[in-house]
Amino acid sequence: MTKIRATITGIEAFLPDYVLTNDELSQMVDTTDEWIMTRIGIKERRILKDKGKATSDMATEAVNKLLKKTKTSPDEIDFVLCATITGDMIFPATSCIVADKVGIKNAFAYDLNAACSGFIYALITAEKFIESGQYKKVLLMATDKMSVMTDYTDRTTCPLFGDAATAMLVEPTTEDIGIIDHIFGSDGYGRQFLYLKAGGSLLPASHETINRREHYLFQDGQPVFKFAVSKMADVSVEIMKRNNIKPENLDWLVPHQANLRIIDATARRMGIKREQVMINIEKYGNTTAATIPLCLWEWENKLKKGDNLILTAFGGGFTWGSIYMKWGYNS
Repeated sequence: MTKIRATITGIEAFLPDYVLTNDELSQMVDTTDEWIMTRIGIKERRILKDKGKATSDMATEAVNKLLKKTKTSPDEIDFVLCATITGDMIFPATSCIVADKVGIKNAFAYDLNAACSGFIYALITAEKFIESGQYKKVLLMATDKMSVMTDYTDRTTCPLFGDAATAMLVEPTTEDIGIIDHIFGSDGYGRQFLYLKAGGSLLPASHETINRREHYLFQDGQPVFKFAVSKMADVSVEIMKRNNIKPENLDWLVPHQANLRIIDATARRMGIKREQVMINIEKYGNTTAATIPLCLWEWENKLKKGDNLILTAFGGGFTWGSIYMKWGYNS
């Protein structure tokens, strides 16, 4: 029996117009361009400033471009999946909102929350539905408006995050391309180091939670950095060994863009060169679930059918993982 694999067949993105630079941040908090670049590697990030615009609006822009680019009718989509932690509302799911906005009527839809690991978790979820043989065209979005949960009085976290949306089409193939292997992990111990405290069922929104500024992201940087370096590198090295991938045979490492030092440390552990790593953190910062697909979108014209890629991420939860795939098309 011929094996069905899932492969990416098209990708698009949307970036807000407003560029928040390190120089502007230095007017808001006690920081400098040198401090941010040395410790994180971010020069600027995009922020959605438009009044009344939310995560779904960014995603809708990306999806409309994707459908046009791939010549896909909304009626052909049979599954819509959105990786996000900044949905428009607690419910309904952002995937349902976007599906309505772009005219998708023949699909089921839901959101997936794995923080910065959201995209790779969602991609494997899409893969499993496709491998079942029941679904042919999956719309996968990774989109976050991180500016809504960023405290611009906190010098340790406000330089990190930006807003962005990505959308891709995932389809079945019987060729020797697409997703081949993955290794995922999680450890709830990490929930004490990276979280958004209020707004859920434990601490519903109140005057007190607002006054205590508990609706902004909290991160204890040192343990997060330590875990991220260890876990991203461990699973990436393991997936190379498991699939007999030598450093010289890997075309691209596509890492989550959280911190340039984490990216460099992961690449060193894998034994690969900087030239084999997709890096755009300087321009966009950490867009959580959107960082990896933003890289794929930017590098799309450089990717060749059959290229060996490892995608790897680490995020809140803690969650982490790596995917080994062969790129599915020439641009």
